[in-house]
Amino acid sequence: MDVAREAGVSVGTVSNVLNRPDVVKDETRARVEQAIAALSFVPNGVARQLRSRTVTTVGALVLDIRNPYFTDVARGIEDRLSLDDHTLMLASSDDDPERERRYLRLFEEHGVLGMLVVPGSAGTRAVEEVHARGTRVVLLDHPSSIPGIPSVAVDDRAGGALAAGHLLERGHDRLVLLNGPHTIRQCVDRQRGVRDAVERAGLDPDEVVREVTVSGMDARGGDDAMRRLVADRDGAAPEAVVCVNDLVAIGAQRALRALGGTALLRSTALVGYDDLDISSELASPLTSVRQPALEMGYRAAAILLEDDRSVEQHVVFQPELVVRDSSTYAG
Repeated sequence: MDVAREAGVSVGTVSNVLNRPDVVKDETRARVEQAIAALSFVPNGVARQLRSRTVTTVGALVLDIRNPYFTDVARGIEDRLSLDDHTLMLASSDDDPERERRYLRLFEEHGVLGMLVVPGSAGTRAVEEVHARGTRVVLLDHPSSIPGIPSVAVDDRAGGALAAGHLLERGHDRLVLLNGPHTIRQCVDRQRGVRDAVERAGLDPDEVVREVTVSGMDARGGDDAMRRLVADRDGAAPEAVVCVNDLVAIGAQRALRALGGTALLRSTALVGYDDLDISSELASPLTSVRQPALEMGYRAAAILLEDDRSVEQHVVFQPELVVRDSSTYAG
């Protein structure tokens, strides 16, 4: 080994400096460290794992890492893994079943310690197959009824009810729901929550709620949907809007401002979902349903790393409504 030759020591001494520095004399350790710096040497973690038969890499598959919500989830995962000097291998499925299967297979081929997976619209079959082959799996942002697979999720039905209930309490009796496809569980649960709130108010959801499926669960999807709504209403904005997430809500706000300036923007009450960091910094701060993204990622990683698996954990976080200007203009 070049480092051993440069420092004038044995390969075993270099290994001790890297893995058990306390057993090496200070003078020898300093000489080896100088050689490492001079040669810009980086230890081969894969080889070390093979030698020690220990695995320190965890795979995480989310729907779309471009969404800041999933970025926060990933940071929570990373924070927990770092406590044990583990590393994160992160990928996005883009809600594409083939892409999802490909990344799950790659994680397996890399021999990861386990996987944290946000399932897409295709369901959990691919995850179940991975679990059946012996890889530890935790479902993330998705409740589990699969024996042997723990989960961490948020009560999205309660979150939808919080959003709609807030608008109903402000006197709105007509709601638009800008939602994603019903192939995605979160979209279904949030829609059910909206209808729950309307029913609790003694109203008929079929009369009160108009659901519009966005072209994408991002700002462009929200912008396009709001432009169509305003065109259908001869230039008027809808009275009150619940959005499937904050990105859609931000796009809807952008469309309203572009079509009619501040006056049109303030003619509608609007609620998002996720409470992204940027949501409080907008020119029109966004009312939103907060999900504890960091805590979810952290807890999922903690469950994955637990040695005692005799009790299967299914954690459900409760959402919280954060009221800001965007829902208080109209009504």
